[in-house]
Amino acid sequence: MTHPFHPLTGRTFELVSTEHTWGESRVFYVDARGDLAAVPVKWTDIGEPDPYVALACGRACCRPDDLLRLCDLIAERRR
Repeated sequence: MTHPFHPLTGRTFELVSTEHTWGESRVFYVDARGDLAAVPVKWTDIGEPDPYVALACGRACCRPDDLLRLCDLIAERRR
């Protein structure tokens, strides 16, 4: 798991399969309880690195589009 904010970051799991589900490519693995779990491929080292994240070299925690969406959500909540 490579997503910086995922609670399992740094842990490794045995890959069960990769499939396109819920509108994106996902990695399926067996979690610590023995249940089948899934995360987006981009949260693992299986997928290609996100170009924005690679260029930021750890200096930015969010993409500009993510921050703009967050601003929209905050503005909606205040209404």
